This record gives sequence, structure tokens and C-alpha cells, in this order.
Amino acid sequence: MQTVSGEPEAQQCHARRPHVFPPARQGWYAVGILALTTTFAQLDQGILSLLIQQIIEDFSLTDTQASLLLGPAFAFVYVLVGIPLSPFIDRWVRTRIIAIGVTVWSLATAACGLASSFWQLFAMRMLVGAGESVNGATSYSIVSDYFPRKTLPRAIYRLQIGAVAGNGLSLLLGATMITIIAAIGTPSLPVIGELRPWQVVLMAVGLPGVLVALLLTTVKEPPRQTFREHEVSRVPVFGALKYIWLHVAVFGPLFLGLTLGALDSGGRAWGAPFFERTYGWGPATYGMIAGTMSIVAMLLGLWIGIRWIDRLQARGHHDAPFRIVIYSRALNIPFAIAMPIMPTPELSMACYAVTFVLLGMNGPMLNAVMLIVTPSQVRGQVMALYLFIYTLVGQGLGPVITGLTTDYLFTSPEDLRWSMLLLHIIFLPAALAVTLLGWRPYRREIERLQAEEA
Repeated sequence: MQTVSGEPEAQQCHARRPHVFPPARQGWYAVGILALTTTFAQLDQGILSLLIQQIIEDFSLTDTQASLLLGPAFAFVYVLVGIPLSPFIDRWVRTRIIAIGVTVWSLATAACGLASSFWQLFAMRMLVGAGESVNGATSYSIVSDYFPRKTLPRAIYRLQIGAVAGNGLSLLLGATMITIIAAIGTPSLPVIGELRPWQVVLMAVGLPGVLVALLLTTVKEPPRQTFREHEVSRVPVFGALKYIWLHVAVFGPLFLGLTLGALDSGGRAWGAPFFERTYGWGPATYGMIAGTMSIVAMLLGLWIGIRWIDRLQARGHHDAPFRIVIYSRALNIPFAIAMPIMPTPELSMACYAVTFVLLGMNGPMLNAVMLIVTPSQVRGQVMALYLFIYTLVGQGLGPVITGLTTDYLFTSPEDLRWSMLLLHIIFLPAALAVTLLGWRPYRREIERLQAEEA
């Protein structure tokens, strides 16, 4: 429909509608609660990688079977549930969506501790994936409606503290509990019998998450900020895909670069077995050291990232988030390649620490880059598609590729280090090269959005 001035009515309505954001204190409170939610998501998701060697021994699994627990059991259901539910993120009360998800994945993690076979554990991991499938996209959608574009990267960095804490705590708490259980023994339950140490750990980390669901009721739902309404179809999923296609020069390199980077990241799930097989560190030793390292390193990365983006924005670089993605990916390559071939565990862990610093800088900015150029009308769906790639490829296929390479290419469990090295050499440079293709289109897109707002 055309108006007297000849402009589409949707464009004139958008021009007259100011972007009014909630008070900053509400936004930062929401970020804090959502960060806590993400902490428990990452804790429940990552704890299995510390315990996997014990599970392999108890259930007599191959590395390929173990990789199915680390990856597909979680990731494929995450995808199957997350994509169909993503339209609700753009239409329903988002805090309620996350509260339901927290309850499901927390109870499912506790139920993993009752598993007595590979397939029972596989089924419970599927439920964990189903519950967590709504968390990431919904959290990012909420935060992006609380803060303007310039402040959003800082908010995403602070939200990412939850992921940092969850990843580190999955190692630290797991290692601490393994040590305690070794000293005092495991309980015996009616019908089930005596629990294995890894079962006790899973039950202990799962149940407290239910309390987090209650905290989410205190977060206020922010009004949705809209732009480019004339370009966004309201048809579920199709509308998001159509918008991505209209701006494929921006989104294409981001999605493909994420895919390649995610294939490499699957090796992190094998961290505990790698240090045990290569250097003789048990899961308790690895968990304490790697857990402390990951928290300190990633928090340092988050702090450096915040300061770096503030400086870049102060110098007029409106593409600052994209710059940090490129710089951190480039710096990561040599340290990631060196990590599995170091002669001592201390040197290997030092290289690992540098990669975690750079991950703390890179990860939040990838999310911020995507959120900044995506209208809120389809933001939940676009982020669900984006996280779908990371989850399906990075958490689903990545660990499996590492396990298959170890079993069938190098043929020896002790050769896990060469599988990890091969993935780093192939995928990290490719991810950087593809992402570079989107830099200039992203800069032009930011300039167009700023011109529209002006």
C-alpha cells in the first residue's frame, strides 16, 4: 500500500516508531539471570565429557559409541526440537519458554545418573538436548530487545559469562565430586543398587537446575524492537530463511564459517580422554586443572574483548564485532595446532589456555554480529538456525569425526592426538577464509541500518 509521499506504509510506520528500550537495570538483571541459566545448561551439557572414560569402561564402549553419547544423542534432538519451536520464540513469552526448558534438561540430566545401559543413557541425553534446544536462541532474543545496537556486544559478553562458568564448573565440580566419592564411597538405592561414581555426579549436577526455573519468573519480558518490517515475512521458519536469502552476502559466510569452525570444536569434547591417554592425567586431575584454566582464560578473553570493542567503536569502527571475530580466529590457529603435539601436559595446557582466551573473545562476537543485523521479528528463528549448525555440526558431528578418525584412520586409542591435530589443520584456516568473505558485506549492512535509523 502506497501513501501520498509514495513510500510504502510499512516504511513510514517504521520511520515514525522510535526504539524505546527498558531501563538499563532491568536489562542487566535479565542478563544476570540468563547467564545463570546458561551456566546450568553448559554444566549439564559438558559434564559428560569429563566422565566419558569411566562410562566407556563400565559399558565396554568403543570411541565411536562414546562419541554418540557426547554428540548425536544431544545434538540431533536439539535440532529436531529447536527448529520447530523457534517460531514460538518470536511470538510467545520467552521467559516461560526458557523456564520449561530448564526444568526438562535438569531432570533429564539427573535421570542420566540412573542409566544402567548405553541405550538408557543415550535416551536421557536426548531429553537433555530437547530441553536445552530453546535456551540459546531465546536468551539472545531477550537480551537483544533490552539493549541498543551499540551496547549489545557488551551485553552479549556478559551473558557469555554463564557459558564460561558452566564449562569450567562442569570440570571443577565433576573433579571435586569424583575425589569426594572416591574417599567416601557411593550410595546404594532400592531396586537400582549401588551407583557408580559417574552416576552420582550426574544426579548431583542435574537436580539443582530446577531452582533456576523459578528465578526466571522474576525476569520481565521486554518489548520487541522491530526494523525492516517490509522485508520480513511472518510465515514461520520460511520468513527467517527468506530474510537470510535476501541478505546472503552477510549471512552466508557467517553460517558457513561457523560450520567449519564447529567441525573443529568437536575435539574439545575429547579433552579428558586426550590428556589421560597422552599424558597420563586422570579425570580428577584434568578436571581441576582444565576447569580452573577455562574459567580464568575465558573470563580474561571476555574482558579483553569488551575493552577491545570499546576502543574500536570509539575510533569509529562500526564493524567492530566482525573485526574481533576475524582477529581472534587468526590468532587461534597456531596455538590450536600446537596444543595436541606438545611434549608435556603443561605446555599442552598452556596452548589450550590461549585458545580459550581467544574463544572468550570470539564466541560472543559471533552471536552479536548475527543479532545486530537480524530483525526481532525473526531473530529467534535465525538464531535457532545459527545455533542449529553449531549444535548439529560441532556437538553432533565433531566428536564423532574425532572418534571415527581415531578408530579407523589411526586405529589406536593412543593416537587421539593426531585426530585432533588433523581437524585443526583442516578446518580452522578454512573457517577463517570463509568468514573473511562476509566482512565487507557486513560493513555495508551496518551502514544501511544506521542510515535508516537516522
